Amino acid sequence: MGFFSGLNAEKYDRKYRDRDLVKRILVYFKPEARKILVVAVFTILVSLASASSVLIISRAVDLLAKDPRLASILLISFLALVIGIFIWVSNLISRRTMIKAIANVVMQLASDGFEAAANHDLSFYDEYPSGKIVSRITSDSQDFGQLINIIANVASQLLEAAVLGIVLVNIEWRLSLMVFAIMPIVFGFGLLFRRFARKATQQGMRAMAEVNATIKETISGIAVAKNFRQESSIYADFAKANDKSFQVNWRRGMVLDTVFPLLNSMAGVATAVLLYVGGVSAVNAVLTAGAWYLFLNSLDRFLFPVMNISAFWSSVQNGLSAAERVFALIDAEPVVIQKDNVPVKTLKGQVDFEHVYFHYKEDEHVLEDFNLHIQPGENLALVGHTGAGKSSVAKLIARFYEFQSGKILIDGQDIRSFDLATYRTHLGIVSQVPFLFSGNVLDNIRYARQEITDSEILNLARQIGDGEWIETLPNGLETEVGERGARLSMGQRQLVSLMRVLVQRPEIFVLDEATASIDPFTEWQIQQALTLILKQATSILIAHRLSTVKSADRIIVMDHGKVIEEGSHIGLLNAGGHYATLYNTYFRHQSLEYVEKSRDLIGTTD
Repeated sequence: MGFFSGLNAEKYDRKYRDRDLVKRILVYFKPEARKILVVAVFTILVSLASASSVLIISRAVDLLAKDPRLASILLISFLALVIGIFIWVSNLISRRTMIKAIANVVMQLASDGFEAAANHDLSFYDEYPSGKIVSRITSDSQDFGQLINIIANVASQLLEAAVLGIVLVNIEWRLSLMVFAIMPIVFGFGLLFRRFARKATQQGMRAMAEVNATIKETISGIAVAKNFRQESSIYADFAKANDKSFQVNWRRGMVLDTVFPLLNSMAGVATAVLLYVGGVSAVNAVLTAGAWYLFLNSLDRFLFPVMNISAFWSSVQNGLSAAERVFALIDAEPVVIQKDNVPVKTLKGQVDFEHVYFHYKEDEHVLEDFNLHIQPGENLALVGHTGAGKSSVAKLIARFYEFQSGKILIDGQDIRSFDLATYRTHLGIVSQVPFLFSGNVLDNIRYARQEITDSEILNLARQIGDGEWIETLPNGLETEVGERGARLSMGQRQLVSLMRVLVQRPEIFVLDEATASIDPFTEWQIQQALTLILKQATSILIAHRLSTVKSADRIIVMDHGKVIEEGSHIGLLNAGGHYATLYNTYFRHQSLEYVEKSRDLIGTTD
């Protein structure tokens, strides 16, 4: 497998040229143009002030060598103090402005990343762990912000180096040429180093994303782990991922940090040579002592930003890799493709599947030549063994997945022609495991319809079981549900989920029931909620309860992605086919007659 197994790029990852990355980054900075202009102005002023301070000190050395007076010393000291204060104030303004601009850019990048992730199809999340996606939105966005900060600092230093370069040429052009000769070597080394830095950085980010994914999965399944007393096992999994991340990032650090000592060595050799040559020039009166000091001082300030370009190359590559990963998430191609964006105002609720073929994976066919017609307002139940394709029908109607061939028509119009955002507002979907967001019951009920009032919600809630379910909540509709609804029972979560759909008033309702383990009273309440919804919508019910099956206008029996039977409950039972087998296997024990008969048998045995 290798040490770096599991750290490969995701399928949607792509390579961007540095030029393209920079262009795209600049787009994010367009709204911050004013702030960038302020930073640029103060950066120029600081660079000029820094260069002038060196010149003042140089002149002071020459002046004091000829005519040492206290007044001259005081004047020079005062000028140096004024310049120092000016540089400090200017840097403060520049830094604060730049930090605000960078924060805005990072926030926008993270927002774009989150928006892209939210708009990706469900199939995207089936293939890629959500923890790794979170890592791109959070950690990588922050790393991108560090890149921008580094670029701003280096740009400031380069501007100062340019000013000092002009000063050096005016002092002694021959020595200046020696200094300038170092620059191609430094830049060439940086370019050579870039390839290794980018690869090492990407491996480090992937390792960190693996850690995040492990943590997220572990926390999500912590209850299961505790039930089976596997706390040590999940810690071992985390420790393994964390150790891999440590090893990868340690090696990455070793690779990236080799550049700085090499550059220091190059700068040390250059300084020693120039010190000797400049000293000889001063002894021979080619340079004054002040000019020699100025040159050496300027040399240090000149080489520092030049060295930083390569010394900070690891951070630059880190930031570019982070930007590349976030942009890849944003640019990931959708699987669900809409051919048009026709807005949907109202739906009658007619649904037609015509010769539909669908699979999640190439070699796993779910629906094959699937045909189904649902009348507007019809209450349709889908039954079948696990893997029959029932849930896939519901997911295709919701456009969560893309079918490979055939047609799906809503009110006679191709489902691929709708504007998805407006189309889905007409759908009411309750999944197998009802999901609630942190907040109270009211917040979750009005999730899809924010304008509905508390009194309207209360009136609707009281139509279900005379509102008795509300009394079971500690604080009524103000009850906090906790993370994922953990503070509520499964039945209460289901009722809140149904209420959320009820206030939405959908024209097409899809229910993937998950009520097998709830008590009869809660089932009765849920059935009342369902009745309220079914009155106003075409409904597709993936049935797990006998009450749902018996109340359906029509029952569709599926097996291996095909319709094998259809009809009413009584008609299908009398036919004695696949449905009758399903009934005897799954549904019969739920009937009142079966329960009473079993009770009598138990009583007889006693």
